[in-house]
Amino acid sequence: MNRRCSILLTVFLFLTAGLSQAETHPEKVDLLIVGGTVVTMNAARTIIEDAAIAVKGDAILAIGPGAEIKSRYSAPHTVDARGKLILPGFINGHTHVPMTLFRGLHDDVPLNDWLYKYIFPAEAKNVNEDFVRWGTRLAAAEQIRAGVTTFADMYYFEDAVAEETKAAGMRGVLGETFIDFPAPDNKSEAEMLAYTEKFLQKWQGDPLIHAAPAPHSIYTCSEKTLKDSSALARKYHAPILIHVAEMKKEADDSQAQHGMSPVRYLDQVGVLGPDVIAAHCIFVDEADRKILAEKGVGCVHNPSSNMMIASGVSPVPEMRAAGVAVGLGTDGPAGSNNDLDLMEEIDLAAKLAKITRNDPLALNAKAVVEMATIDGARAVHLEKEIGSLEPGKKADLVIIGLDEPNAVPMYDIYAQVAYALKASDVETVIIGGRVVMRDRKLLTVNEAAAIAKAREYKNTIAASLGMQ
Repeated sequence: MNRRCSILLTVFLFLTAGLSQAETHPEKVDLLIVGGTVVTMNAARTIIEDAAIAVKGDAILAIGPGAEIKSRYSAPHTVDARGKLILPGFINGHTHVPMTLFRGLHDDVPLNDWLYKYIFPAEAKNVNEDFVRWGTRLAAAEQIRAGVTTFADMYYFEDAVAEETKAAGMRGVLGETFIDFPAPDNKSEAEMLAYTEKFLQKWQGDPLIHAAPAPHSIYTCSEKTLKDSSALARKYHAPILIHVAEMKKEADDSQAQHGMSPVRYLDQVGVLGPDVIAAHCIFVDEADRKILAEKGVGCVHNPSSNMMIASGVSPVPEMRAAGVAVGLGTDGPAGSNNDLDLMEEIDLAAKLAKITRNDPLALNAKAVVEMATIDGARAVHLEKEIGSLEPGKKADLVIIGLDEPNAVPMYDIYAQVAYALKASDVETVIIGGRVVMRDRKLLTVNEAAAIAKAREYKNTIAASLGMQ
C-alpha cells in the first residue's frame, strides 16, 4: 500500500509541476493586443469584450477573453486597446493611388470627358516612375490613417507602386494597366505584356504584394488585349482587375457593337472567372448578376465616385442577394473621388442604397461593415487570409478610439462604425503583425516629405497644362 501511495504521489507531483510550469511559462508570441472590444467579422460575427489577440509572425495565433489569452501567452510588445474597438483592417477594393497627385485637377464633369479631355492628357505629360512613387507614398499615408490595410490598385509603373506599398507595410492587389493606346510606361501591347510578365514573376509568393494584369475596360481594350492580359494572369495564377459596366455609354456601346451587355461580352470572350475583381458593376441586370455570381467574380462598389461623376448606382442589394461578393472602394483620389477615406464609403454605401430604393432597410449597418471587411476580402479573393479576425488569418487590424464626441454614446457597434465613427478616430493600425501606425503616429511612411513633394508636383502639373 505504501509503495502504491508513493507512486501516486510521484505522478501527482509530476502533473502539478507540469501545470505550474505551463502557468508560469506562457508561450512566447511577438505581439499582444489587449483590452479592447474585438469585432471579429467571423462567420458567427462574434464580438468579444475585454478581449486579447496573440500574434505570432504575421498571423493571429489566438483570440479570446483577455484574462485567458494573457495567461497563455507573453510577448515583448503589447498594444493597450482598453476602451477601444478592434476590427479587421479595411479593404479598399478599387483605386488608382498615384492619382493623389492629380487630386482636384478637374472636377464636376462626366466620366468620359474627365478621362479623355483631362486625365489621359495630364498623365501623358506628367506620369513617370518618380511621380508614381511619390503619389503612392502620399496615398499610403492617407489610407493607413483611414484604417485601410489592403487595397486593390490599377495604374502604370505598377512595380514601383508595389515597392512603395511594401515599404509602407501595406497589403496590395496591384494591377499593371493594359490600354489600347500608348501609356506612360509602355507604348504597345507587346511592351505591356513583357513588363507585366516580369512584374508577376518578381512578386510571386510575396506575403504582401499580389501582382496582377489590369485590362482597363472593354471601351479602352480590344478583344485581343482582353484575352492576352487574361491569359497572362492565368498563366501565373494572378488576379485580373478591370472596370466593368461603369457608365451608361459603355453599356450602350457594348449593346450596339456586340449585341450584349458588358458582363455578357466579357463572359463570351473568356475574361470572367473567380480571379476577376470587377470595379463598379453599375449597369448589371438580373442575367448579368447571375453570371457574376456563377463565375465567382468579385465586384467593388464605389459610391462616392459613382455619385461624383453621376455614373449611376450599383444594385448592391440585388447583387448581394444573387450571391455576388461585393466590396467597397474609393476609386481614384482625383476627379472621381478626391480622397481615400474608406470609412466615408461605408457610410455612403448604406445611405445611397436607402435613398435610391426609398427603403431604409435596403442596406443596413452590418452589411456595409461586412463590405469593408470580410465581403471586401471575398471580392478581392483573399478571404482565406484577411477580412476577419480569426486564428490562422493575417494579423491585419485597426484600433479605433471611442473618446471623441462623435463616438459616444454607443448602443450598436455596427451602426457606430457605419454612421458615427470617422477616419480620424483610427488610432493604431497593424498589418501582418507589424504596427504601421501607433497612437496616430505613422511609423512606415515619411508623411511630411510626401506632403511637401505633392505641393511641388502641383506646380509642375499645372504648368504642363497651361493652368498658371
